Amino acid sequence: MLTNALEKGKSPFRCGVRSRRSGGRFGSERARNHVAAPDAGTRNLARMPSSPRHSPQREASNQPASTSHRPGRGDSEREAPAPLATESTRARARLRLNGAEPGVGLRSLWPYLRDHRSSLVLVAILSLITTLGTLAQPLLTRDVLDGISASAPISRAVAALVIVLVGVAVLDGLRSYLLKRTAEGLVLTARRRLAWQLLRLPIAEYDARRTGDLLSRVGADTTLLRAVVTSGLFDSVSGVLMVVGAATGMILLDPLLFGVTLAGLTIGFTGGIIFVRRIRGLSREAQERIGEMTSAVERAITAARTIRASRAEDRETETVAAAASQAYRAGLRIARLESAIAPAMSVTVQGSFLLVLGVGGARVASGAITIGDLVAFVLFIFFLVMPLGQAMNAYTQLQAGLGALTRMEEVMAIPEESSTSDGSVPATSAVAFDNVTFGYDTGRPVLEKVSFTVAPGTRTALVGPSGAGKSTLLSLVERFYEATGGAIRVGGVDIRQMTHDELRSRLGYVEQESPVLAGTIRENLLLATPDASDTALMKVLDSVNLSDIVARSPLGLDAQVGEGGVLLSGGERQRLAIARTLLAAPDILLLDEPTSNLDARNEAALKAAIDTAAAGRTVLIVAHRLSTVVDADQIVVLEHGRVAAVGRHDELLQTSPLYRELATHQLLIGSPS
Repeated sequence: MLTNALEKGKSPFRCGVRSRRSGGRFGSERARNHVAAPDAGTRNLARMPSSPRHSPQREASNQPASTSHRPGRGDSEREAPAPLATESTRARARLRLNGAEPGVGLRSLWPYLRDHRSSLVLVAILSLITTLGTLAQPLLTRDVLDGISASAPISRAVAALVIVLVGVAVLDGLRSYLLKRTAEGLVLTARRRLAWQLLRLPIAEYDARRTGDLLSRVGADTTLLRAVVTSGLFDSVSGVLMVVGAATGMILLDPLLFGVTLAGLTIGFTGGIIFVRRIRGLSREAQERIGEMTSAVERAITAARTIRASRAEDRETETVAAAASQAYRAGLRIARLESAIAPAMSVTVQGSFLLVLGVGGARVASGAITIGDLVAFVLFIFFLVMPLGQAMNAYTQLQAGLGALTRMEEVMAIPEESSTSDGSVPATSAVAFDNVTFGYDTGRPVLEKVSFTVAPGTRTALVGPSGAGKSTLLSLVERFYEATGGAIRVGGVDIRQMTHDELRSRLGYVEQESPVLAGTIRENLLLATPDASDTALMKVLDSVNLSDIVARSPLGLDAQVGEGGVLLSGGERQRLAIARTLLAAPDILLLDEPTSNLDARNEAALKAAIDTAAAGRTVLIVAHRLSTVVDADQIVVLEHGRVAAVGRHDELLQTSPLYRELATHQLLIGSPS
């Protein structure tokens, strides 16, 4: 019976002793599997543009874009919960990169618990009261039994015992609710902080990391923090109080019996602690395997149409299954370790209990103690052993939670986009590139000493073969990446002296893949201009020949576009992305292949819309179709990351062999005879 009580975490006598949580490592419904999937709140983070995002590194290598990374665009300076990255956490991140990361400790939990300290103080007070009430129960029981043995009145002792029992149960229920509410608040805080950080990471971080692993950190890893609070910290603290109180009561009742009990328990719990110390490392390994599995699933779902068309369902299923098997094996390693602890505890508890009954019975027979003393002592054993069992479980949960916290802190330790400002305000919308060089840690530079100027209110086109660095220049203007040499100036101000918010408020950027966010037409249009009226929305849709998608649905602007705009055609997605940018009416338009997915009719309509929107604005446009930019004020020809020629269409046909070759291939001029 005692072993069953220990395993269930409940006292057969005291309903007020807090039960051992079944939340396990991933919440109650996931404890046995050790696998946690991202919940609904986490999946919303994945509702980023599903189209592949442009990366200069991919452009340089002329490789297809991966769909695994889909960072959303947001104002990095917008007021939000402050990030938790500190110098110490950044130092840990650097150590991890060098293979010497020391892990995190309880101190790392404080930033997450700080907002809930009032609730935690109240829970601590209730824990103290319930612990004292619980420890009083064996003594009150002894008074009742001794009164019965002596034929003395016991009504007051029984009343006191009942009041304490009911009071402890009520207060413990209140404490349990407050603790669970605090735990949910802790998870919410962690997810908000992580989401804030994830949306402000340098773009290069998205290139280097898998989306599924990042989602796993927001979903599965944060879930483990719930058990840290409910089954970790307070079980450990309240367990220590209970153990100290129970041990004190046992010593006062019979020091000899206490010595017998302590000897038996010490042997068993020492072995248990040795096993538990390995939980943290195994837990972190399991979380990493879950992250890999989530990445594999995300990869397969994102490319579902390509996989179906390639008849690769079986191969992708095997890939996901292999990742799931690794997570399964990691979970089994933890399960084996945890299963080894339970039998050791059972043998220890049963042996100690039987030993106490034997020695205690002999001492009652000799008259050294009364039967009431023995019953009270046995009850104290429950209140000693059960908290020790809870503390062992709590320590396991704590180690698992700290393993997950390590993965979370890795993300929090990454510095977000650096942003400073000297207060300078661009006088015009001119964009100047002054010996701009850009490259990565390895390999040749993507851009080398690129220099040209886009005069305010004019249109400059960037043309050249694939991999020449055209889209990279737009990314540098947006400061998705920082130039490794030279400078980019807007209105005479170095963009590095402007905050990201100041800079991007002047820019309108349409990416090459024209990403559309899951949601409604209205939500997509309002992304950069949240206060725009319906009239303005309809006007901008009409300007890009897209008003028919509103008319064809009874929901109008609230019609769903599907995940990544899957319910729209490629051309409609592109026009919707352009409409979103035009609605913001920026000073400078950055357009990356704005007509690549359009037919001739819609291309002409969109070109007219861009001509109208470009009036009075500075436009920098990347184009492969030279027919869309022949009337540009300036055309910059790029080749191998360098400026090969600059001029107007007619001039370049005469002065640039590369431009003439491109024009010939696109039938803009006849082939030389």
